[in-house]
Amino acid sequence: MKKIFVLTVFLMLLLLSACGTSRKVPAATAVDTPKREFRGAWIQTVGQSRYRQMNSAAMKHYLSEMARKLDEAGINAVIFQIRPEADAFYRSDLEPWSRFLTGEQGKAPDDPSFDPLAFLIDECHKRGMELHAWLNPYRVKISLANKLAPGHLYYRHPERFVQYGNQLFFDPGLPENRSFICEVVRDIVTRYEVDAIHMDDYFYPYPIAGTPFPDDNSFYRYAASQGFSPAQRGDWRRNNVNLLIRQIKQTITATKPWVRFGISPFGIYRNKRSDPHGSDTNGLQNYDDLYADIRLWVEKGWIDYNLPQLYWERGHAAADYTTLLQWWNDHNDGQHLYIGQDLQRSIDRKELQTKIRMTREMPSVRGNCYWYGYQILENFKGVADSLQQELHRTKALIPAYTRLHDGRPGTVKKLTEVFTEDMHFLTWEHNRDPMQPEKAQKFAVYRFRRGEKSDIHRAEPLVAVTPDNFFILPYEGGENRYTYVVTALDAFGNESKVRKIKVTL
Repeated sequence: MKKIFVLTVFLMLLLLSACGTSRKVPAATAVDTPKREFRGAWIQTVGQSRYRQMNSAAMKHYLSEMARKLDEAGINAVIFQIRPEADAFYRSDLEPWSRFLTGEQGKAPDDPSFDPLAFLIDECHKRGMELHAWLNPYRVKISLANKLAPGHLYYRHPERFVQYGNQLFFDPGLPENRSFICEVVRDIVTRYEVDAIHMDDYFYPYPIAGTPFPDDNSFYRYAASQGFSPAQRGDWRRNNVNLLIRQIKQTITATKPWVRFGISPFGIYRNKRSDPHGSDTNGLQNYDDLYADIRLWVEKGWIDYNLPQLYWERGHAAADYTTLLQWWNDHNDGQHLYIGQDLQRSIDRKELQTKIRMTREMPSVRGNCYWYGYQILENFKGVADSLQQELHRTKALIPAYTRLHDGRPGTVKKLTEVFTEDMHFLTWEHNRDPMQPEKAQKFAVYRFRRGEKSDIHRAEPLVAVTPDNFFILPYEGGENRYTYVVTALDAFGNESKVRKIKVTL
């Protein structure tokens, strides 16, 4: 970032800013600690051996520690991969248990009552964090050598699948495959209290040079009746993915309309050489290579948040981070936009703090997500410490999804101070109902010192987000006076009016 040395005249600073000159943001400004910010972490299960080495008891401990460590690092949304290969990290009658969970596809955990997804949802929610269920829609095998469980759908309908390179996929051109994927989504949303369904950049597979994707059968079966000529195979493929995305959104809305649908696309939509409205980049393209028309999905409201993966460094010759950040900021049609960050690349180049600060200066960007989340758990090069002490030094609420519902839950009632022989805490009444999303689902607790204005628009006073209707107070010697404020949050992130109480700690 170019440094600007302010000399003496404020008007000169305004002039420089108007001319597009970058400015250095002081470290302690409010922009560094927004009250509303998406702070996600991707936890992938594909390719992971750690889970299959654990029994159910050990895995419960590991998942609990995962939620705790991410919470302490300021993460408020865990994006956990529950369907890496048309299989399940949860109990399902539609698809088999994942081989990445137990070592063998179809093999259940040693504890028949253990459901990893349900357990992790509980661990996240009790800390005020969200759980986004991450699914890969079309991928079935990352290697043809992998064995499918005997009851897998492939053995009943092999004609619905195609091999490409060394991998196996659902054929995206078949309506019955779209219906099945939506059935999987409906099952998850119906039975689990997930906050969102999440998909990343794997739609049509990344192209293999010189090897066309083998969808002749479905193309010649459906393309003409859908209005596509033989020369329009790319348009037909994009339409297949469009149909899936729209159908998934409709499925979620018809099941639990407060559950969100998010996509994390590859970081380049289109290059300028392909589209004059594209970014000034030179790399693989969502629209042309993966047949993912992410801008259309945003424009139509088929997805609730867009999370492009901007994994490159600033100044990258083909895909400059700054260029892409600005492009996505300018092309997101007012929907929720978050930015995917590559932790290792950013840390190695000492860019992480600068990148996050840049996103906070962009008017359309409402948060970030970190790849990959295990590096936070491992405190890779001190990243967890850095997040906790600097970038996430205050808590943050998820940005409210007012396009889904713009309103307020009821104010909490009977906020009361309670003493027992060994505890001092606050309690309040609420009308929480998981099936009534416009009512309170969790609560925000703020603390203000004596004489301090009770301004809940600031991030610093926010001390807790909890699903419980009580909060344990610290002991500070019995001489410090505070005002505590409690608000209710609905399933869309809308916040109620305040309820206050004065206490002495």
